[in-house]
Amino acid sequence: MTKTETILKDVYIIEPRVFGDHRGWFEETWSKRSFEELGLFYDFVQDNHSFSSKKGTLRGLHFQKGEYSQAKLVRCVRGRILDVAVDLRHESPTYKKWTGVELSAENHRELLVPRGFAHGFVTLTDDVEFLYRVDNFYAPEHEASIRFDDPEIGVDWGFKDGEEPILAEKDKIAPYLKDYGILF
Repeated sequence: MTKTETILKDVYIIEPRVFGDHRGWFEETWSKRSFEELGLFYDFVQDNHSFSSKKGTLRGLHFQKGEYSQAKLVRCVRGRILDVAVDLRHESPTYKKWTGVELSAENHRELLVPRGFAHGFVTLTDDVEFLYRVDNFYAPEHEASIRFDDPEIGVDWGFKDGEEPILAEKDKIAPYLKDYGILF
């Protein structure tokens, strides 16, 4: 297992070792021991699995506030996505910056997004399955989001002129970052 830094402080691309032969392949997607050998210390408590049927489905930018914030280890097991993390930590040198990483069933990459970040993804193919492991339980009363097209953040989701993302109602009405104040 290897970790690669991104432009955001504390966000890493994780690449598990993939062992393949004529029968197929095997990979270890999470190991507490391997993570700790990389200097990453997390106690994940919940796994989640989502499915998006259409290319252009955008989920995000989501996070949980306060003591309910979550670190996430995310991966795409079917199809391809652009996975995005936005640093919301007010004192961070990368505050309000974002990174996007393509995750797919073929590249086996994972993205580690620590607490204090908003997270989202857009599907680049139809029929996408997305798995993520979190270090804090889901707390709907502490769930929050930021508009995917917030100009203060400026995420480039890759849409061409005239293309519109497929959004949930809550993401269509999400507030802007300026509507919050200091979050983390």
